[in-house]
Amino acid sequence: MLRGVSLRVTRPRVAVLSAVHDHPHADTTSIIGAVRADLGEVSHQAVYDVLSALTTAGLVRRIEPKGSVARYEARVGDNHHHVVCRSCGAIADVDCAVGAAPCLTASDDHGFTIEEAEVIYWGLCPECSTAIPSDSRKDSRV
Repeated sequence: MLRGVSLRVTRPRVAVLSAVHDHPHADTTSIIGAVRADLGEVSHQAVYDVLSALTTAGLVRRIEPKGSVARYEARVGDNHHHVVCRSCGAIADVDCAVGAAPCLTASDDHGFTIEEAEVIYWGLCPECSTAIPSDSRKDSRV
């Protein structure tokens, strides 16, 4: 994979790429932990630099849901979206609609050639939604 995008194959790059594959939607701290478990001591800056190179090369995707630190995933090259739990921050992939991707048809593209859309669905994951009594989930503005 690395050579395919003209990146040298180094132990830190392989370890970071492996960590991102093994831990979808992981934050940098989690990735650093996984890389250190594999390689031993590695600097924060080295991991940041590798993540930047892998993102620029298109091997990983950086997502940053509102109120969250940056997260990384190895699922690239498609137009999938994410669902995020407002309570615990869990993130899951959501495939785009089958067939034509309606999210890529903007009401006004302002002359842009649209290549990708970022859609984030917000709610509560199954664990959090069962932990909160149903009365407290009702909108108090109604």
